[in-house]
Amino acid sequence: MSSPTEDQQIIAEDLILLDADLGESKDAVIERLAGVLASAGRATDTDALRDAALAREAQSATGLPGGIAIPHCRSEAVTSASLGFARLNPKVDFGAPDGPADLVFLIAAPAGAGSAHMKLLSSLARALVKPEFVTSLRNASSATEIVTLVDGVINPAAKPAAATAAAAPVDTAKHSAAATPAEASTAPKHIVAVTACPTGIAHTYMAADSLVAAGERAGVTVHVETQGSSGSTPLDPSIIAGAEAVIFATDVGVKGRERFAGKPVISSGVKRAINEPDVMLTEALRAALNPDAARVGGTAVAAGSNDSAGELGWGTRIRQILLTGVSYMIPFVAAGGLLIALGFLLGGYEISGVAEDIVVNNSITALPDGGLTTYLGAVLFQIGALSFSFLVPALAGYISYAIADRPGLAPGFTAGAVAVLVGAGFIGGLVGGLIAGFVALWISKWKIPAVLRGLMPVVIIPLFATLIVGAIMFLLLGKPLAAITSGLTDWLNGLSGSSVIILGIILGLMMCFDLGGPVNKAAYAFATAGLSVTDTASLRIMAAVMAAGMVPPLAMALASTVRSRLFTEAERENGKAAWFLGAAFISEGAIPFAAADPFRVIPSMMAGGAVTGAMIMAFNVTLSAPHGGIFVFFAIGNILWFIVSLAVGTIVSAFLVVSAKQFVKGKNAPTEAELDPALATV
Repeated sequence: MSSPTEDQQIIAEDLILLDADLGESKDAVIERLAGVLASAGRATDTDALRDAALAREAQSATGLPGGIAIPHCRSEAVTSASLGFARLNPKVDFGAPDGPADLVFLIAAPAGAGSAHMKLLSSLARALVKPEFVTSLRNASSATEIVTLVDGVINPAAKPAAATAAAAPVDTAKHSAAATPAEASTAPKHIVAVTACPTGIAHTYMAADSLVAAGERAGVTVHVETQGSSGSTPLDPSIIAGAEAVIFATDVGVKGRERFAGKPVISSGVKRAINEPDVMLTEALRAALNPDAARVGGTAVAAGSNDSAGELGWGTRIRQILLTGVSYMIPFVAAGGLLIALGFLLGGYEISGVAEDIVVNNSITALPDGGLTTYLGAVLFQIGALSFSFLVPALAGYISYAIADRPGLAPGFTAGAVAVLVGAGFIGGLVGGLIAGFVALWISKWKIPAVLRGLMPVVIIPLFATLIVGAIMFLLLGKPLAAITSGLTDWLNGLSGSSVIILGIILGLMMCFDLGGPVNKAAYAFATAGLSVTDTASLRIMAAVMAAGMVPPLAMALASTVRSRLFTEAERENGKAAWFLGAAFISEGAIPFAAADPFRVIPSMMAGGAVTGAMIMAFNVTLSAPHGGIFVFFAIGNILWFIVSLAVGTIVSAFLVVSAKQFVKGKNAPTEAELDPALATV
């Protein structure tokens, strides 16, 4: 079997385990398969590959109906696109709705895998929705037979053109491109769909084939655009124009969503299209006949309509919109804040008042008083300050982008800039971004002459949306929002005693609840948006947020060290890495522990985070850098109490998680053999 790179096989006999007992948890199975790939020279680091696969697993389960699981990832540790396969006995739960899996493929791709490799891996994913292929995998008597079966689906023998066209359930590139407008207009009714998952290796293509197969059963043609790792050919505009409805089965944003504007829409995560393709197709056909159905572009479902399967609920939609803005804002915060902290390290805190003057009037050959370190401190501070100044505009711009796509960027950034100018700050950016996005979306619905349609996204929408949102912010909302922001700042500065401790507890609980999820991001955004070296209250909030966010990985590292027998071998390995991740304020280092045992781990982490947040506030610890953990020690005020608070919270969480694991039996508690592999041989 050939592969795009030096004829190395995607799958080989030494990558296959038949009728194997790999443990009772999916973590154990993934770790064993990662070890198989590493032993065969397909990966340089078992732990790195395992962690990448578990991180993808934490986003959504990879178990599929029919006893199949497809854990998959991209990783720098992978040297060649590879498949590790295990036929399990006993089965292991991978989160499929119909029970545990006995067929597991670990799909491993290099971080920079080319499209040729990704097409091979996606071919396997598509084959797994075919019952005859799955049955053959279960009946195979040797690793050689498994290799032959897999080779047959990822490197099929050449077929005559007619046979290929008849056999392929979906060929989005050729089918879409070949259809002419005339053909589209005379073709039977059809549905279009977009599928996409975060990794873009497996679920994307399995969802596509499941929808096409459902269409064949219902006598409906389904055209699918797969926005995956192996490339994507957009659906022909004539195909979209003639479609009765559109299905968005995605876990990430739809690229080119505006192409489907006005179409009745059914939206869901990508796994629903794999698990319930017939139901989704039926919903799409109903939406096509329902004038009140949700439509792409934000048209609301009419009051009293029973069609609830269309667009995502407004609560979910607003949460996604706000998180999009926060996610794009964070890089400006992290880069700018760390550079400002480095500027303080070199130039002292007084550099904030003179940095701009030094950068403008001095140079490397004409140094200011204080010499080279002062000059470099000023340069770093000024670069950081400029980056940080994009915080509110970026927040507002990408909130607007999440609502109206690219036409919303200009009005959104403008709304953020106005918020900064009038003193409305973070709150003004949130409100302005939402207004800008919905105004831009509203303008996109205007009925204008066809000759002007091409100007809509680049001139008309940005122009009028910017004008409207700018006027609203200046004339109506700017001063009230500025007053709210000022009042909030004054309230925070005035907190003392028990009030400030309660705030620390709340922030600590939020930081440890979902480890990088919406609640965690909300607390972090609250802290970074108000961060100012001249505002002591904001510095205390930043210290509480960062210290509490360091607790989960450090606590899991400590617990898995002092009571290692309570943790699986995989968790003990994760614990070693968690020391560094926690020290660097990377809360996600605790995700493998929380994902495997949420009901005992998450409450324990939250308790420790609350203790740390309260102590940080009580002892007036401050922090002028938004990221970096203990490595930005120079930006921490009252560092002794920072360390003490962090240590106490870590010990509290570690104690609670050890106690919970020892005395409270969890639903997914590991077996004795998992906790001590030596027992498996007794």
